[in-house]
Amino acid sequence: MNEGYIYRESIDRRGAGERLDRYLSGRYAHASAEQWCEHIAAGRVLLDGQAVATDVLLRHGQELEWHRPPWREPEAPLALPVLYDGGGVLVVAKPAGLPTLPGAGFLQNTLLHQLRLLDPAASPMHRLGRWTSGAVLCTRTASAGAGVAAQFAARSIAKRYRALASGCPAAERFEIDTPIGPVPYAALGTLHAAHPEGRPSHSSVEVVERRESSFLCDVRISTGRPHQIRIHLAAAGHPLVGDPLYVAGGGPAPEGSALPGDPGYHLHAAQIGFAHPETGERVGVA
Repeated sequence: MNEGYIYRESIDRRGAGERLDRYLSGRYAHASAEQWCEHIAAGRVLLDGQAVATDVLLRHGQELEWHRPPWREPEAPLALPVLYDGGGVLVVAKPAGLPTLPGAGFLQNTLLHQLRLLDPAASPMHRLGRWTSGAVLCTRTASAGAGVAAQFAARSIAKRYRALASGCPAAERFEIDTPIGPVPYAALGTLHAAHPEGRPSHSSVEVVERRESSFLCDVRISTGRPHQIRIHLAAAGHPLVGDPLYVAGGGPAPEGSALPGDPGYHLHAAQIGFAHPETGERVGVA
């Protein structure tokens, strides 16, 4: 069991005048109206620090707190080796299976929480999919964070991934420029996938080792769209081996129900390069 969590928010004009129980069940659909009434009656939901009745009307500017009781999170590997530590910057190695940020029942079994145990001031500057392993660039000061964020915005962060893809590519090196954007997907409503009207995206692929029906490759990306490498290799006709979601063409399987966080694919963030925001020195971490 984890230690529980206090969720906080300020009531905006859209919530003003609405009953507390109806507001909660409409905004947070993971619990039913009856469950929210139980939480309110148990004193787990506070307005401006006070327990209230289920039918109280919300006012603009009130501070709402939900004291979620401890719960058992899904299991995840928690080892977080430090690959680089220099001033306001550090790079850690995320294991496959560890989510980067809280969500979907994860709170303490996340990279963010484990990182804060190492250094309470540290924050990841980008995220990897749950089942993608490898280097994550983090900062521990506001000035270092601003410097790294500027490099991400300028696309000057160099990232190399190692992937196991299916098929036999015709060339040893090839470029993929398939646009990526949301497409309808019954399991989620929408899903990022190959889409002709999506955002521009670019990946460079180099074959490292050919196998009988698959190949290892290094992928360098100059854009960071959600699930970009999985989508791009699938769009090129080479879905990642074991990928339960993306199929040839760069979209989900017809009538599929897999989710982006499902395991099976093989992808590793093998190297990250950046200019140290405090010294200007070029740093490469693998």
